[in-house]
Amino acid sequence: MAHTFEQDAALIRLPMTAAFKQSMAAHRFGTLLDTAQRGWNQRQLDEGTFSIALRIPPQDPLKQLPCLAENSSFRFLWDSAPGLCLAAAGQCQHLELAGPRRFELAQRFSDTTLQRLIDANPDGPCQARSRVLLAFSFFEQGKGQQSNLDVDAAPCLQALLPRWQLSRHGQQSWLRIHGHASDQADVRALTEALWHMAEALNTGSSHHDPADARILGTPVGCWQESYQPALEQGLRLVNDGALHKLVLAVRQSIELTTPLSPLPLLERLRHQQKGSCRFLWQRGNHDAFFGASPERLLNLRNGRLRSDALAGTAGRGEGGDTLMQSSKDRHEHELVVKAISESLGEEGLNPQSPRRPQLARHGHLIHLHTPICADARGHQALALAAALHPTPAVAGLPRREAMHWLQTLEPFERGGYAAPIGWIDQAGDAELRVAIRCGHLRGKRLDLTAGAGLVRGSIAERELQEVSQKLAVLADQLDLDSESLRRTTELRKCDSDGPSPYRPVAHSSGVPPHECPLGW
Repeated sequence: MAHTFEQDAALIRLPMTAAFKQSMAAHRFGTLLDTAQRGWNQRQLDEGTFSIALRIPPQDPLKQLPCLAENSSFRFLWDSAPGLCLAAAGQCQHLELAGPRRFELAQRFSDTTLQRLIDANPDGPCQARSRVLLAFSFFEQGKGQQSNLDVDAAPCLQALLPRWQLSRHGQQSWLRIHGHASDQADVRALTEALWHMAEALNTGSSHHDPADARILGTPVGCWQESYQPALEQGLRLVNDGALHKLVLAVRQSIELTTPLSPLPLLERLRHQQKGSCRFLWQRGNHDAFFGASPERLLNLRNGRLRSDALAGTAGRGEGGDTLMQSSKDRHEHELVVKAISESLGEEGLNPQSPRRPQLARHGHLIHLHTPICADARGHQALALAAALHPTPAVAGLPRREAMHWLQTLEPFERGGYAAPIGWIDQAGDAELRVAIRCGHLRGKRLDLTAGAGLVRGSIAERELQEVSQKLAVLADQLDLDSESLRRTTELRKCDSDGPSPYRPVAHSSGVPPHECPLGW
C-alpha cells in the first residue's frame, strides 16, 4: 500500500541515517511524479497549461516570497493571516487591457484559463487551488492612457496566472507550479522544478530585513495646496445638492534617498493592522503597489457573498462612541450601505445586513462597518464586482456624476488606489479588496494616497484631519528620518499665511504619528 505524504512526514521526524533520508526523498518524489503523470494521462487536450501542487511543511508566504520569486520580476502577496496567505511569482498566462468591459473580459479570461488547466490535483483543498490574480485601476481608462502620454501607467486591468503559488491557511501550506506542457518530458521537468523549489523553501532561511532600518526621504510638494481648492469645490457640490457624497483623495509623494523594500513594511503592517489584508502587486524591481486594506469589496465562497460597507472614520483618541453618535458619519455610512444593497438588488440578489453599524478598529483608526451578505449562487464574481465598483465609500453619489468630478478635481491619476485587487480560483470563489491605505513605489519615488468623504455638513478642518490620519498609517511604518524632513524647504513654505499642515513623522520625535494633526 502506498504511503501518504502525511505518513512520510511522520516517518521523516524519526532519527534517520543520511542514506535512509535519501531513500525516503526518492520515494516521495516518485509518488509525486506518479501523480503528475496520472494527471497528464487523464487530460482532455493534447497540450496546455499543466499544474501540480505539493503539500509542504508550514511556511510563511510573506517571508518566503523572495525565495519563490528569485528569478521572477512579477511578485504578488495576499496576506489576510490568520486567514488565507498567498505568495505568487512569475507569469504563466496574463491579460492586460483597458475599457468598459474589463470586468467581463477578466471573468472570461479567468474562466478559460482555469477550466483548461491540466490539473494533477483536482481534489485538493480550497487553499491549494490555482488562482488567477487580479488588479484593476480605479477608472476604466486613465487620463494618461486617453492622451497616450503616460506610457508607464499601469493597465486598467491586469489578470495573471502565476508560475509559482505558495499558499497557507492555518497549519497547511501548499506549493503549486503552472507551466506549458506538450509531452511527458515537460511534465517531468515541471514536477522536478516543483520538488526543487519545495526543498529550497524547506531548507532555506526565511527572508529577513533589518527591523530598525530607517528610510530616508523628502516630501515632494505640498498636498494641501492642490487639495484645498478641490475640497472647497467638493463642499459646494454636496451642500448645494448637486452630489449626495464625494470622496476626494490626496497624494503625498516622497523622494527616497535610501532603497525601500515593501516586504518589511508589510510585515510590520501585519502586526499593526491586524484586521486588514496586506497586499503587494509588483510588476518589476522598480514598480510595486502595496498596502493594508480594511475594506472587502466582495468575498464569494460556495455561493455565499459578503461585501463590507466601511465609511465614517475617527482617530482612536476620539473614541468609538463619538463616531457612533456623529450624525455626519452615520449619514455617510448609511449612504454606502444603501448603495451597496441596491447594487446587489439590481443584480437579482437579496442582500441582508444588520440594522446598526459596528465599530471596526484598524491600527490608529476606527471606522463604522456594516457587513452585507447574500446568496449569490449562479452569479459570477466579477459581474458582481462590476456592479459594486466603485462604492460610495471611495467615489460618491450619484456614481456617474461623482466619477466625473473626481477626474476633474483630483490633479493626479488614481491608478490602483481605491480599485479592486485580489483573486479568483478554479471553483469560482473569489476575494477582492478595495486598495486603500496604500503606497505606490516607482524607482525612488513613493506615492501615498488617501481620501475622505464629503457629505452635507462636512467641515473642511475635519476632512483635512481625516486625510492626514489615513496617510499616517503607512508613514508611521516608514520611520522617515525626522531631520531630513525638517530640512525640507517645501514644508516651511506650505500654507505660509498660517500654521503648517505638516509635521515630520518619525518614532524618534516622541510624537505618535496618529497624533500629528495633519500627518506630515
